[in-house]
Amino acid sequence: MKAHPMFGDTLIAALIAAFDLLLFVARVVEPASNPRPHPWFVTLPLIVGMVAPVVFRRKYPLAAAYLALAVGVVHSLLEIGIGSLVTGCIALYTLVAYVNRRAALLYLAVNVVVAVVQMPLQRPNDWVIGVILFALSMAFSWALGEFNGARRAYNAEVERRLRLLETERDQQARIAVAEERARIARELHDVVAHAVSVMVVQADGAAYAVRGQPDLAERAVKTISSTGREALTELRRLLGVLRSEENDGGERTPQPGTQSLSDLAGRVRAVGLPVQLDIVGDVDDLSTGVGLGIYRIVQEALTNSLKHAGPGSSAVVRVERTGDRIELSIVDNGRRASGALVGVSGGNGLIGMRERALVFGGTLEAGPRPVGGWQVRATLPIGNS
Repeated sequence: MKAHPMFGDTLIAALIAAFDLLLFVARVVEPASNPRPHPWFVTLPLIVGMVAPVVFRRKYPLAAAYLALAVGVVHSLLEIGIGSLVTGCIALYTLVAYVNRRAALLYLAVNVVVAVVQMPLQRPNDWVIGVILFALSMAFSWALGEFNGARRAYNAEVERRLRLLETERDQQARIAVAEERARIARELHDVVAHAVSVMVVQADGAAYAVRGQPDLAERAVKTISSTGREALTELRRLLGVLRSEENDGGERTPQPGTQSLSDLAGRVRAVGLPVQLDIVGDVDDLSTGVGLGIYRIVQEALTNSLKHAGPGSSAVVRVERTGDRIELSIVDNGRRASGALVGVSGGNGLIGMRERALVFGGTLEAGPRPVGGWQVRATLPIGNS
């Protein structure tokens, strides 16, 4: 009946009509009944006209209510049955539950006026009982309408909030996906930029040394090979995140962290940029996220030094833990052209380093040193990492 409300209202109308028809048949069978039955061609149309508005009360509540009131006046005057009282109560309930209190109050006032005028004329001896019955019926219909209207409003509010929660959940899912894609993009940039920079430098060195210093060229080629393999391993790990859950059981490699800084410094030294690594304090117990952020910042800074510092340069990396924060300093003494400085300051590498620092509520500054060279300084709060 909830899925097809008109079908349910039709059943209600049929029950009311059936009761009035039973009263009509009983009066026909008992000729001495009081009141005497009216002709069928008067009674049957009034019964049908009395219950017909009930069928359409949800679709046209106001029209159905006043149509029932108009037919109900004639129906009650002829004393055909209880249809006029029942349909009046149903109409009032419908207006309270589905329209508004103002429309229901106006309809109730019209009913009261009709009842006050009609009952003393029709039943001068027991009109008080009729008025009491009418008042109780209308009061019950109003209360029932208020209850059902409040329940419908509550259900509508619950459904609205559920839709809102579903919308927020979908938005949060899209935000999470975007953040994960941004994180993967930063990881890919760091891996590719570092590996390609090392390989280009080594390839240039091998090209110059291939005839005069074959041993040096061979070492450069081996460095290119090992760097490429390491980059491929990290790329496979990152791209594995984008695979379906069916491939979750595949081979995985651990994320680099502060424990990998020595290996990173060694690889950069092998490429040709002397790196001094100073670690002050215990940084082995940092969380995986903080450790990865430190590693990527140092990796990107050394990659920029490798590309732009020039020959004969060196770099100093200092990682210091002081209380609840990590101080990072990556400094080189190279000479850079203005164009190179602009490229570094506005490139994706520096943006990625700043984003990594901001993720943990930290800060990052990068720029030329007054005495020459380039410096990157970052502060990362670590809390209880």
